[in-house]
Amino acid sequence: MINLSFPKELAGYLLEGNTAKAWKAIEQQKELSLLDTYHEIITPAMQHVGFLWENNEISVADEHLATVTCDFIISRLAHARLGKEKQHSRRAMFLCLEGEQHYIGLKMVNSLFKENGWETKYFGSDLPVEFVVKSAEAWNPEVIGLSVSIVYHLPKLNEYITELGKLPKPPVIIVGGRLSEHYDLRPYCSENTIILKDLIEMRDWLKNEQTTSKQDAAF
Repeated sequence: MINLSFPKELAGYLLEGNTAKAWKAIEQQKELSLLDTYHEIITPAMQHVGFLWENNEISVADEHLATVTCDFIISRLAHARLGKEKQHSRRAMFLCLEGEQHYIGLKMVNSLFKENGWETKYFGSDLPVEFVVKSAEAWNPEVIGLSVSIVYHLPKLNEYITELGKLPKPPVIIVGGRLSEHYDLRPYCSENTIILKDLIEMRDWLKNEQTTSKQDAAF
């Protein structure tokens, strides 16, 4: 069981930019699955960093340092847990809307898809819609994950979903990010858009998708 103070301890190392201590702290919980490490440790640690920033207890420079340090830890963790890249038949793309800079959650989702046997392309933050459409046309992903965390970007969310729906083979659109926990995003989405509030819902969707795929393959 995770000590409730552990994520705050990790947040302190991230704010220091201390990758060695942050990684050692993560390694102490190596019995946890990749999902549990993300959900129970890294996510609450970064939420604490966000809380400190919103309350002016740290500067934007501190928040950026914590984010970059966390990025390094996620990359190292994924490399350690996932091993060598493999070729898979199912494809997924992940990106933040234009103007969106909060990409840590999206990066964790990308790793979870890889762990579940998907080939992925992770584009990170701030990708304009025209480049998303071109990449999707060229690569033909089955799923595209979009992250949105700022309220005034919601009209852009609708634009992305509309444009991707015009593709010859429209992908499944999954929407997540901080806004998905607190706002009703449905008015900005199509009827077929999947809105997921956290990594647990993402895990459940992946499990269901794997089960459906196996059933389809049996016929």
